[in-house]
Amino acid sequence: MSVIQQIFQDHAPACLECFGKDIPEAHRKTMAAIRECRTGLRGQHVFQCPNCGDWKMTDSSCGNRHCPACQNGKAAQWVYRQQLSLLPCTYFLATFTLPEALRETTRSNQRIVYKALMDCAADSLRTLEADKRFVGAHTAGFSGVLHTWGRQMQYHPHAHFVIPGGGLSRNQDRWVPASGHFLVHVRALSKMFRGKMRDALAKAGLLDDVPAEVWRRDWVVHCKPVGDGRATMKYLGAYVFRVAVSDSRIAGYDGENVVVRYQKVGSSRWRQIKLSAFEFIRRYLQHVLPSGFMKIRHYGFLSPNFSVPIRKIRELICVLYEVLRDNLPKIEPPQPRPLRCPSCSTVMRCTRFMPGIALTGASP
Repeated sequence: MSVIQQIFQDHAPACLECFGKDIPEAHRKTMAAIRECRTGLRGQHVFQCPNCGDWKMTDSSCGNRHCPACQNGKAAQWVYRQQLSLLPCTYFLATFTLPEALRETTRSNQRIVYKALMDCAADSLRTLEADKRFVGAHTAGFSGVLHTWGRQMQYHPHAHFVIPGGGLSRNQDRWVPASGHFLVHVRALSKMFRGKMRDALAKAGLLDDVPAEVWRRDWVVHCKPVGDGRATMKYLGAYVFRVAVSDSRIAGYDGENVVVRYQKVGSSRWRQIKLSAFEFIRRYLQHVLPSGFMKIRHYGFLSPNFSVPIRKIRELICVLYEVLRDNLPKIEPPQPRPLRCPSCSTVMRCTRFMPGIALTGASP
């Protein structure tokens, strides 16, 4: 059992008893899933060895996307798939951060504001990349990932966008490259993003909930070159399939308090913060996304429904830069770790699923 699961096992029932009426349904389901994951309550899988006939039973995972035990294996597969789609060009990483004064409104209207954050950031990038002073591409393409936490598990909603340095011409038959290590002007990107967010919140009827000074301040937007994009995909993969904190960052748990390790931005020194178990659970759950909300989105020519396949775009870039496709970096797939027979080491096969004895659902 992981430390995070142990914390939820020990204190989630008391949290539900104290704050049950105020806990959203999605948070209740996440609490139940983490407590029941790999305990047998969600069923068991029966594996049998085809060689010697030996068998073994394993407890079923909950499959919840906010459960730390269920997401580890998915990250490597996601990174591999994204790296297969990388283009032979310079990549950029843009980060859009919501101001602190906007966070209470965001927390209370997550589905609306999260969608606005992703859409307005994408629209701003698309508009400026089309400007001839920057890239001048008719069709841009990029991938966005929503990220809601800071290094101390605090509420810090922002979005990362991984952007190929260029786009397609109007006829989609030519690659229009970015100029060296420059994509768009960050100050213009920040102002446009702020304006689009204001319009989106006004349309949603939330403008009166936001302090007026928010719209008079500069918003934090960064954009920097990140080479061929492979390291950035690995960096984002660590955040896509987990929530706020992992077991490796928990330095201690005594049954009442949790000690979490973290690093400040720009520092390699590890620091520690001590949280009560209730506060740890509260910080963890505030990063649970609304049901069905997609935290990873692909836009423009990286959209799955775009008319020009990624292989064709790669060929256009190779022609432009006279790069031989055979010289492109080779990406090795992650190696699966199958369950092996303890007696003869043969890969075992799942032969049966046995339903759990009881499911707690969203109840304490």
